[in-house]
Amino acid sequence: MNTARRIYNVLFISVFATMLGLGVVSPLLPIYAENLGATGIWLGIIFSAFALSRSFFMPIIGRISDRRERKWIILIGMFAYAVLSLAYLIAGSVYSLTAVRFAHGIASAMVVPVAMAYIADLSEKGKEGSHMGNFSISMFLGMGVGPLLGGFLNDAFGISSVFYVMAALSAFSTLLVAISLPEAKPGSLGNPGGRSASFQEIFRLPVMRGVMVFSFLSALGRGGMMVFIPIFAPSIALSPSEVGVVLSVNTFLQALLQVPIGRITDSGDKIALIVTGSAIAAVALAAIPLSGSFWALLAITCLIGVGGAIQQPSIMALTVDVGRTIGMGTSMGAYNTIFGIGTIIAPLLGGAFMDFIGVEAVFYVGGAISLLGTVVFAVMMRGIDQEAAG
Repeated sequence: MNTARRIYNVLFISVFATMLGLGVVSPLLPIYAENLGATGIWLGIIFSAFALSRSFFMPIIGRISDRRERKWIILIGMFAYAVLSLAYLIAGSVYSLTAVRFAHGIASAMVVPVAMAYIADLSEKGKEGSHMGNFSISMFLGMGVGPLLGGFLNDAFGISSVFYVMAALSAFSTLLVAISLPEAKPGSLGNPGGRSASFQEIFRLPVMRGVMVFSFLSALGRGGMMVFIPIFAPSIALSPSEVGVVLSVNTFLQALLQVPIGRITDSGDKIALIVTGSAIAAVALAAIPLSGSFWALLAITCLIGVGGAIQQPSIMALTVDVGRTIGMGTSMGAYNTIFGIGTIIAPLLGGAFMDFIGVEAVFYVGGAISLLGTVVFAVMMRGIDQEAAG
């Protein structure tokens, strides 16, 4: 097995196991927090702490990864995952649980974006879409299988078992990376000289500016979907198990479509794919309040999954292409940070609309924001094309 294939396989398995561990605990964390006395406000703070620290540290760690051994950054992050998984069990208050979540966010910033940069370094010119699309399967599958496994473990063995499994999966990933992942010096896999750029430099690059604006508005529009669908579901008489199916199928569908869409991305018009996929997802999101049954809601969320699958490989391909100039860790860190900021704001914005207007407004506004992001991106990229032609 050549070095590139070995790196890909090790990181695919490791990221899948890590995301599976994270997905196992995420749907049960609100229950755990409420048992510690968390109010609604504290639940929001506890969940935001993870996304906040992850978004803040990703660009910093991304730049470091362009100058240092990426293997060791990933290794430290995965080891921290394992330790922090057990720290949840000894958190005795909402304050300590918030601190654990904040630290967990830092560990997350050391794993997924750096692993994506590692894979991006291996992507040949013209095959960015298929490489990144294939690798994204590990994240989508982990996030999709995790909640189902977490529910089973909680019902069969109690909530503590969920944290032990998360720790075991993270420990397995740590050992796999330590033993099997080859070291690669900055610049040796596709980032000549370990070059990295400042955040201001990144935003001055026309293509990356388009990617970041689109990613922020896309996350802002769709980032609250998983939070508010369970709140909307009782109005159309859905059971908790049916809600779980609706959310999991969406994620599985995105994973399933990554390979064929990734191949289309390599030979197709990336901008057109992004605009098409985003428009489909935006319209479907706004249609959620019109669903009156389980099957209608499932069909609509499947459309959102299809739209997301169409756009994602192309967005990643553009990010990889820019990363060859400014550093893969830097470009991946910037993309993930902007996306993360959108996902932090989305539930807060959605909550405000739900309180003042109603839960249906969350989906109408989310769809409108997503559609706005689609139009803004299309205009920005058209301007870049015209500038290049001129």
